[in-house]
Amino acid sequence: MTNNIFDGVLIFTQVVKSGGFGAAAQVLGHSNSHISKEINKLEERLGVRLLNRTTRSIALTPEGQLYFTHCEQLVNDAQDAFTLLTQHDENPKGELKISCPVGISQSYIQPVIEQYLSRYPNVKLNLDLSDKRIDLVSDGFDLVVRAAPVLDESSLICKRLFSCPTYVVASPSYIQCHGQPYHPKELQNHDCICYSNHKVPERWDFTHKNGEHFVVNVRQKIKSNNGNMQASMALAGFGVCRLPEFYIKEALETGQLVSLFEEFPQPMVNVYAIYPSKKHLSPKVRCFIDLLDEQAMLIR
Repeated sequence: MTNNIFDGVLIFTQVVKSGGFGAAAQVLGHSNSHISKEINKLEERLGVRLLNRTTRSIALTPEGQLYFTHCEQLVNDAQDAFTLLTQHDENPKGELKISCPVGISQSYIQPVIEQYLSRYPNVKLNLDLSDKRIDLVSDGFDLVVRAAPVLDESSLICKRLFSCPTYVVASPSYIQCHGQPYHPKELQNHDCICYSNHKVPERWDFTHKNGEHFVVNVRQKIKSNNGNMQASMALAGFGVCRLPEFYIKEALETGQLVSLFEEFPQPMVNVYAIYPSKKHLSPKVRCFIDLLDEQAMLIR
């Protein structure tokens, strides 16, 4: 496709619709000579005559009629697209495509979605529940929610919503069968359930009370990219795992899982809303982020 394929299209279309060079010049704010030159250049580039003209009138040639039909549709489509993107309608509409981890979908995201759809009925929701790494831009997402101690450097906007503690846990049945570890270094001799989306899943960081950090390379028994599956495996007694509170809060409260190493502070996990840019943020995304903030204030 040549770089100048659209040159002269708007002028040609306006000449036909206006019925002459002079009238088109008035609409477009150009001189008659400029309009004439642009039509001549267009015909020369296409290699066909588009208009038969006399001093008093113009008429489309058969080739000109065919070209005008397509050009008119092209100009109309461009005008519709411009109007759609520049109209000052602050009411969210269209499809909102978001992704969030399964673990926080019910406790945090579901109330937001319910409020959002009730307030903005003209929005269609495309919700991906997943812990997997995604390319927000190439995969076509408007916004993703992710949980991590620290996010990698990114050109995207990363808005921290709230933080929650993590716990190293095991089920009473696992402890009864394998014994309870009292120091993180003992995990080298225990079955551990690791999160495969981490760069080094079997590398677990810990902190002494004095603030000194140390690392334990745990013995990996199971590796999964889904926090809910990790929690299920721990509940079933297959090993020790480390998870954010939102995956295991109920199990800890009911005693189905036991928190280990409470004298060793665990890293906090931050929950982020990630989106491409603050500039020209569409109403559908901005309003969803506002509701995420409102919900986060109830958790902080």
